[in-house]
Amino acid sequence: MQHHGVKFIKYARFSCRMLMCSAQSNQTLRVGGSGQAGCIPLECSRAKRTAPIVLTLKENFRMKKKLISLAVAGVLAAPMVVSAQGTNVTLFGSVQAEYATVNKDGQSSQALIGDDAGRSRMGMHVTENLGGGLKAKAHVEYGFNTGSGATGVARERWVALANDSWGEVKFGRVQSPFKDFAGGMTIDPFAYTTLQAAGSGGTMTASANGLGSGAQSFVNSAVRYDSPRVEGFSFAGILMPGDSNRLDAANFISPTDTFQGSQSNSGGEDGEWDFQVAGKYEAQVAGHNLGAFGGYSRDNLSTRQKTLNPAVLHNNEHIWRGGLMWGFQNFKLSGQYERISNAIGAATCSNAAALGNPGTGLGDSRSHCNSAMNLGGDGHLWFASGQYDWGNTSIIAQGGMSDANATATALKHEVSTFTVGLIHNLSKRSSLFGGYQRGMVDDKAANPLRDHNTYSVGMRHNF
Repeated sequence: MQHHGVKFIKYARFSCRMLMCSAQSNQTLRVGGSGQAGCIPLECSRAKRTAPIVLTLKENFRMKKKLISLAVAGVLAAPMVVSAQGTNVTLFGSVQAEYATVNKDGQSSQALIGDDAGRSRMGMHVTENLGGGLKAKAHVEYGFNTGSGATGVARERWVALANDSWGEVKFGRVQSPFKDFAGGMTIDPFAYTTLQAAGSGGTMTASANGLGSGAQSFVNSAVRYDSPRVEGFSFAGILMPGDSNRLDAANFISPTDTFQGSQSNSGGEDGEWDFQVAGKYEAQVAGHNLGAFGGYSRDNLSTRQKTLNPAVLHNNEHIWRGGLMWGFQNFKLSGQYERISNAIGAATCSNAAALGNPGTGLGDSRSHCNSAMNLGGDGHLWFASGQYDWGNTSIIAQGGMSDANATATALKHEVSTFTVGLIHNLSKRSSLFGGYQRGMVDDKAANPLRDHNTYSVGMRHNF
């Protein structure tokens, strides 16, 4: 249809407007401005008489075809965000590949090019404005390994209701607050790389299932609440009803495995209910960025777990976490401490956190779960990180320790690690990274873990 010299082209549910320049007015055509999602409006501007005419419109079929071609080109150049009747759909993802070598004492050096730490992913996020400040959301995300042809691993998938005044409630397969809210991977610059602190790094818990604190691990059948930030304070919590973790295909672990980090599944199975709560405070004082966080996680012992491991599993698992963050100009410091009682989930690692399946127990392999406690035992872990930003490059040094107490069936063991490396930002979306990690194991004769040297260099692109 036409209206006052303006031509509208209808396609699906979107309306794109093209302003028709007059040949008599000596106007030129240009692409620009803003319009509805998926549409690039064509606007006209007055050209200087001394400037050459770039394109003069005539009311003929040939020029109309050129206008349509320009509109299509503009759509292809737009970001991958689609909007219709208050609904926004965003496609997003991250692709990473690294060359990483893991050299454990007494074993052959293991190297590959890929993404065993589970950073690569692709997904879709949907937001609909319901009015009155209320929004409906949906999120579907899959992970993949750039070094293999394996099919994608299911990551987050949930629906949610959100409001700026009271927060957000999610239902489905979600992240753990111990992973993406209070400490954990939020304070590790090398998270989701071979140099990560959780699991193989040995300085953070990396629960395979149920509590979802390891790389590529999530919480099934859960409801999660995130509060708005009020005067610097915010908190999050998840509740996991009955079967929240039974047979999680992404991180299934046989209950009969005995290799370090591969003992029984954790989570609210057989009608048991588990939960996590976490809070944090962030403020800026005289140019200093300050933060503090803490959390509590409870993994209730199920009837099945008691039956399969009566010698060591007697009580529910409790994890307490606390930490601090500080930043000033180009410097950043962060750290956390975790205390574990009666380890169930904390006695496991997700496959991505362990750089492979820890349940195989093979001699020559990259996989190792240095952060795992002894099943049913107590212990603690601590982590500290320092970062200096020099232009587009971040210089990082970090380290920590895991200490697992002895149980009736396992001896005490202790692992300490340190990591040094660089992250160079090529742009806001692309970066290069590399570094070295050294792990040192006490009581080598008492456990299957070994000293290790890890070298890595890689590239990441987010979109």
